[in-house]
Amino acid sequence: MVPEMVTITVSGTPGSGKTTVAKLLKEKLGLKYVYSGKVFREMARQYGMSLQDFGKYCEKHKEVDEKLDKRQVEILKKGNVILEGRLAGWLAYRNNIPAFKILIDAYIDVRAERIVKREGGSVEERKKEILEREQSEMLRYRKYYDIDLKDTSVYDVVVDSTSLKPEEVVEVILKEMKDKHFL
Repeated sequence: MVPEMVTITVSGTPGSGKTTVAKLLKEKLGLKYVYSGKVFREMARQYGMSLQDFGKYCEKHKEVDEKLDKRQVEILKKGNVILEGRLAGWLAYRNNIPAFKILIDAYIDVRAERIVKREGGSVEERKKEILEREQSEMLRYRKYYDIDLKDTSVYDVVVDSTSLKPEEVVEVILKEMKDKHFL
């Protein structure tokens, strides 16, 4: 049984399985699901840029990140939602919004293979794109917010999805939520 007000953030590295896990949690818990990456991708398309190029653009245009992050904070404040986003957990933490904060990660090779299965290309090509994107995000979030994405201390659970199926990741998360009295 889900309590009256549950707010969950799902953050993680590209290809870690965070979208799949967030959607499975949505089904299990019956909560609304919002994917902030979709908004970022739509913005990149509007600017006529690839994700990598748009990330580089954002390194010099803080207002783009601020607009997206302001929207995420509004969503989190309303509650009863699963918000998936690179900074979702940090935004909840920094804004004192009660939320169960999840971080999902996996080895780079596994993440690249997952992205190839989903979007095509080669593993080496995808690895390069992932690393460029992560470097851009690390730089932007450190510069704009003094957030170190390698700092996992704000999360309630950190899951390595390298050798786990999405359903197994969800089991780990639900157990942690119950153990920490979020469910």
